Amino acid sequence: MTHRGSRVLHVGSLARVEGEGALRLRIHEGTVSEAQLDIYEPPRFFEAFLRGRAHTEPPDITARVCGICPVAYQMSACAAIEDACGITVDRPLRELRRLLYCGEWIESQTLHVYLLHAPDFLGCDSALDLARTQRAAVERGLRLKQAGNAILELLGGRAVHPVNVRLGGFHRCPATAELRPLRERLRGALDDARETVRWAAGFEFPDAETDADFLALAAPGTYAVESGTPTVLRRGGTPTAFPVHDFLSRVREEQVPHSTALHARLDGRRHLTGALARFAISGRWLSPAAVEAAREAGLGDPYQGASCRNPYRSVLVRAVEVVYAVGEALRIIETYEPPRRPYVPVPPAAGTGHGATEAPRGLLYHRYLLDADGTVRDAVLVPPTAQNQGAIEADLRAVAQAALDQGDVDDDALTGLCERAIRNHDPCISCATHFLDLTVERT
Repeated sequence: MTHRGSRVLHVGSLARVEGEGALRLRIHEGTVSEAQLDIYEPPRFFEAFLRGRAHTEPPDITARVCGICPVAYQMSACAAIEDACGITVDRPLRELRRLLYCGEWIESQTLHVYLLHAPDFLGCDSALDLARTQRAAVERGLRLKQAGNAILELLGGRAVHPVNVRLGGFHRCPATAELRPLRERLRGALDDARETVRWAAGFEFPDAETDADFLALAAPGTYAVESGTPTVLRRGGTPTAFPVHDFLSRVREEQVPHSTALHARLDGRRHLTGALARFAISGRWLSPAAVEAAREAGLGDPYQGASCRNPYRSVLVRAVEVVYAVGEALRIIETYEPPRRPYVPVPPAAGTGHGATEAPRGLLYHRYLLDADGTVRDAVLVPPTAQNQGAIEADLRAVAQAALDQGDVDDDALTGLCERAIRNHDPCISCATHFLDLTVERT
């Protein structure tokens, strides 16, 4: 290597992720000694201004944490407050919630696959560049995203920050006839989703492997989306579950000096939540169509316990999950009968409630402490990106070190490699605040 002295590299912002932040690499004599993900977006204090609000308000307030995955925040908030109040929602309403969540999975995962991640594999700077060479593929992705948005608009009232969700269910449930147009649209979307997996399977994937523990919800008999039990899978081990009310004793957050986002560790160890974790823990409960897609894509047989630890291949797992979400939405629509009431009443009660759901980016946990009149005394939100930051930093260190071991790397190449490694995890940086300006120090 020729760069033996100090070297500092600055990049103004990270492209194709949600949010802003920085990365600092420290390199000494060709060795990456430290990789820090510096999130500098100012904290938005959602937990603070939830205090003192009525117990009916968090689903609408927390939806504003993220414009890409608002349903995830609504569903985790509803689950936690209903838990505090001792309320169980009727199965037909739970199915409608699952349908709404499927809409978010379809639109959010498709957004990442086509517009944020695919350009990395195809040598394009942006989705606009990709559209110039693969117009049909980008149009397919847009159709898929529109199908997901159509579900959100019908059930949620609008695609961004839905307004039809409430504690106990919905303000209004759709009539059977209103779902028929969705059914026809989703049948076409299923073909697009299968083709997406085939398309992504043709990408060239670098060799890489994460050694982080996996954490995801599990719901035996189904692929966990809107509910489930937190489950841990360590490399070479078997899945072990723990109650959701133990989440904060198992997943500990701490403030680090280089970030406005808290960092979380599971039992003191680095962990990863999201598509790779879900696939490893619950892959055997994917639908037959999704399992077939996974096999064809080279991910192995989920029925036989297949898993994937290559962060670059997470784009494939996301595409398989879109196949699942489209099929699951069709199943719910085809068996739908309007609930006898749009919501179950949730009267206020003193207590502490815990809720977790699977946002597209991973497990999202909420905890609320309520007074007897339903006033929120305390709130804790633990988003997926905060949990994944340790694993992202480890990946960055490994990627940078591998590049340095191959020889001298210029600033542009090193920046591109780091950005690509970050986009593997689809971080929602704004959700995590409580990237990429890249600084590399060589000594």
